[in-house]
Amino acid sequence: MRPSTVSAAVFFTAAVLLLVAVQDGHCAQLCMDSSFPRTINGSLSFCGYNGTSCCNATDDAAVQKQFAAMNISGTPCGDIVKNILCARCNPYAGDLFTVTTTERTVPLLCTTTAVSSRLSTNPPETTTTTTTDYCSEVWDTCKNVPIPDSPFQAPKGGAAAPKLTDLWQSTTEFCAALGSTSGDSSSPCLSGDGAAFNATTGGPTSLPVNGMCLERIGNGSFLNMAAHPDGSNRVFLSNQAGKVFLATVPAQSSGKAMEIDAANPFLDITDEVHFDNEFGLMGLAFHPGFATNGRFFVSYNCDKTQSATCAGRCACNSDVGCDPSKLGVDNGAQPCQFQSVIAEYSANATSGSPATATAANPTEVRRIMTLGLPFTTHHGGQILFGPDDGYMYFAMGDGGSVGDPWNFAQNKKSLLGKIVRIDVNTMPSGNTTSGWGNYGIPKDNPSSSDPTFAPEVYALGFKNPWRCSFDSGKPSYMYCADVGQAVYEEVDLVIKGGDYGWRVFEGTEPYTPLSTPGGNTSVASIDAIGPIMGYAHNAVNSNVGSASITGGYVYRSTVDPCLAGRYLYADLYAKSMWAGTESPEGSGVYNVTALPFACSKSSPIPCDVAAGSALPSLGYIFSFGEDNGKDVYLLTSKGVYRVVDPAECGYACPIKSSAPGMSQTPAASAGTAVVARDPAALAAMLVGVLVVLVSLLTSV
Repeated sequence: MRPSTVSAAVFFTAAVLLLVAVQDGHCAQLCMDSSFPRTINGSLSFCGYNGTSCCNATDDAAVQKQFAAMNISGTPCGDIVKNILCARCNPYAGDLFTVTTTERTVPLLCTTTAVSSRLSTNPPETTTTTTTDYCSEVWDTCKNVPIPDSPFQAPKGGAAAPKLTDLWQSTTEFCAALGSTSGDSSSPCLSGDGAAFNATTGGPTSLPVNGMCLERIGNGSFLNMAAHPDGSNRVFLSNQAGKVFLATVPAQSSGKAMEIDAANPFLDITDEVHFDNEFGLMGLAFHPGFATNGRFFVSYNCDKTQSATCAGRCACNSDVGCDPSKLGVDNGAQPCQFQSVIAEYSANATSGSPATATAANPTEVRRIMTLGLPFTTHHGGQILFGPDDGYMYFAMGDGGSVGDPWNFAQNKKSLLGKIVRIDVNTMPSGNTTSGWGNYGIPKDNPSSSDPTFAPEVYALGFKNPWRCSFDSGKPSYMYCADVGQAVYEEVDLVIKGGDYGWRVFEGTEPYTPLSTPGGNTSVASIDAIGPIMGYAHNAVNSNVGSASITGGYVYRSTVDPCLAGRYLYADLYAKSMWAGTESPEGSGVYNVTALPFACSKSSPIPCDVAAGSALPSLGYIFSFGEDNGKDVYLLTSKGVYRVVDPAECGYACPIKSSAPGMSQTPAASAGTAVVARDPAALAAMLVGVLVVLVSLLTSV
């Protein structure tokens, strides 16, 4: 039946708006066959892609065989042709091989590409910019090289020829056929290094965010989540009491709950862990090579009066001008009675490879670090590996008591109030000079240029960093949320050697401590780096009258395009969440918006509802998590929640679904749900849809 003029017009308008939004959000990950890139284990041996790729090992081997047949390996032209052949494995191959009148055998070659380098400063600063013409480079290098079974083809579908000069007469002709439009930086193209995209216009972060939709996929209270290093849909979860569990995460929209065997933990060290308010198993990290070496690490607290293995160096010591015997401790505890421990364990791989292990060896492999605590609060405890350098990062609080009275956070010789960076791949021989444990010191730690730093210190000036993460889209960006004292909660963009101000500042405001037995640090003596995001205590709707920040992740999943590229964080008391976007990119300036949230109508486990409210009652938000598919999770006192399609909560995302009550577009229909997750594929589909709609409208 033909639609009425009104409904057709509404339908057409919605589709046009949707197409515009898709065009703004171009350059999403998509393969040449309109499928999504898949997570790969390790890296491709020939093309070298790791993480996500449009090729698997079989595809990679086929590209290698094709290249070998050309017999140009080891030559400058060979290097270029290899790069071009491997472009089909690029996660953005769907855009690189732009559809033309004939099928492309090589990607669109950049004719003008801006290449920038940045210093590690806050905010990051662009220092150099150069311009290259990759298409001309290809021509100049390969024009006279015979290439058997050449991937290059003549314009208008002509036959391939061994030499470029057999087909084209000049750079101009060659680049007119295979290059991008000169100066068009908004089009994706191959620059020799990868896909070059316009970072200043469009993109997912220009889309409106109406809210975040959650589904409850698990019960239980957990502090840590770590994606299984094998790239699968499995994750590790740990609770505060001292148990680590292996769980399987269901596919999005499956309607299933997370599978976890609560009776058989992967590791149980509850007999070693001191579990109390701010004590317990606080951190969990898997070695990047876990799939083959089985190494993983836990960070926990112990009580030396209860455990013989709880012994280490006190963080309050003469090196930092502190005498433990004169230290006034809270709650009647002995000085350094409680310790922060980093310990290494190994997967029980007796029945196969570590990647297939379902349990760990319960015996500790080695003690990496033991750090005696001066007080009973503010000792962070998260551990994570840097994606670029492979080093372990340890987020350590100032050690406790109100206002860091001993000024540990500003003392460069103390490990308290710091982000610590160590090398767990290089174990020291003999006794360690620092006395903290078994590890190596990265050669470029701040102590290499400033001997006043303890060698383990990477950054300083933190009160109690609670949840740090690296942006998988920009691995050089390390975000850490730092819990405030009484006024302000902050998010910091952490750089090597950076000082984030505590206790000279709380947020951006000067802080005056109640007592100062450890002395003071003047404002003029430090170059404090201010927070990039945060919130004042009086701005949080909390019925308990306090606030405590929980750091999250930059959202890189394709499930909710309107959250893409935004850093998500929350308040512990689960009353408020926020999304922050760096704008313009590289500026260090962030736009922050409040993030409403709701529970999916099809949540596998029904969400609790807050009394007198339609909002889900999450309890306390302890941590965020991220799996291998980049989906984001909330670990709360009432269970495990996952971010899902916003449409399931009635939230509208222009490239995801229609607004509530609007006629549903084909892009949001069940039959095209997979395609609709990707802007590039959706744009191509909508072009055809619009042609049909125009025909319908003109015939009414």
